Amino acid sequence: MTAVLTPLEIMQKLVAFPTVSRDSNLPLVDWVQQYLTEQGIVSHRWVDPDQPHKAAVFAHVGPEIEGAVVLSGHTDVVPVDGQPWDSDPFTVVERDGKYFGRGTCDMKGFDALAIWALVEAHHRGVKRPLQLALSFDEEIGCTGAPPMIEAMQPLLPKGAAVIVGEPSMMQAVTGHKGGTGFRTHMIGFEVHSSLLHTGVSAIMQGARLIDWANHRNAENMAKEPGAMQSLFNPPFTTCHVGMISGGTAHNITAKDCTFMMDFRVVPGEQASDWEAAYRTEVQKVEADMQAIHPEARIDISKGFDVPALVPEEAGEAEALVRSLTGDNGTHVVSYGTEAGQFQAAGYSAVICGPGDIAQAHQPNEFITVAQFNAGHGFMKQLVMRLEAPR
Repeated sequence: MTAVLTPLEIMQKLVAFPTVSRDSNLPLVDWVQQYLTEQGIVSHRWVDPDQPHKAAVFAHVGPEIEGAVVLSGHTDVVPVDGQPWDSDPFTVVERDGKYFGRGTCDMKGFDALAIWALVEAHHRGVKRPLQLALSFDEEIGCTGAPPMIEAMQPLLPKGAAVIVGEPSMMQAVTGHKGGTGFRTHMIGFEVHSSLLHTGVSAIMQGARLIDWANHRNAENMAKEPGAMQSLFNPPFTTCHVGMISGGTAHNITAKDCTFMMDFRVVPGEQASDWEAAYRTEVQKVEADMQAIHPEARIDISKGFDVPALVPEEAGEAEALVRSLTGDNGTHVVSYGTEAGQFQAAGYSAVICGPGDIAQAHQPNEFITVAQFNAGHGFMKQLVMRLEAPR
């Protein structure tokens, strides 16, 4: 058996793999599985058949019974392109009480702590099992977790409480908005812009859908939020377009225009209702386009779908985290995570991890040494808890 690595040594290894979502994460998965094997732990990988250069990895230690605590993280990170870093993004650098590096905060810091805890639990012979689940493609819509969760079912005893380690300053986050997005492709009809009335501008017609989103945001902002919605910032469902492309030249009505229409949906509202409302508006705009030229159309497809995390009544995961951290506050977030996907699959789920989400995706991303150590302390307490009979 090789030497047991410290959490910092594991984080240094993980950050060194440039697992930007557009690239492969297999070298990282290879390393994790090799390290676990060297520690006597059996692990499993699930390879995405549509992206064979990407895989999830999961493992179970302790008795082969149901009821495990599951430590859940993702292996991908966002790009560093164009960001002004003061050091190599893929090397952990310590200065001023902080560990700098891409993913130190979001979320290879937690991944390292989770791997450490799994190995520690294995060597100490816990009475209640512990599981590790590391996904991929979280940063592009949480698309890697659902097939991983499905793949875990026949291979591992069903876990009971999932701790998703997104940076929460070690607070127990019990709710988040859901998210769904639709790839929208406007297909117009090109003519010289001097004959605008005979053509269909994909860009100008797409602007109608974007303006529809602006109006929905204004309406939602004006509503009085319910008790659950008022916990969120902002306390309403938001509609958003972050990127758009299209057109050929300034004097040609655009044949193509593409964008993603995203919805971040508060608990209590259904993403399916927002999808239906958007599709209805798409049909209206498409009918007007085809009245000018029958070849014009709008193609839409779902880009991602992340269910909300709904606060649980007497949730086991929440109770466990609160008992270990002493945190009794009410915390929700407006971004989506894989916690809602675990909850939808029948697990009790909570978010709790070291670091501040404000540092995620930033140049010179960091996690403070104090927060990383707090996460280590949490894992030590968790393993001690698992040593006792349930």
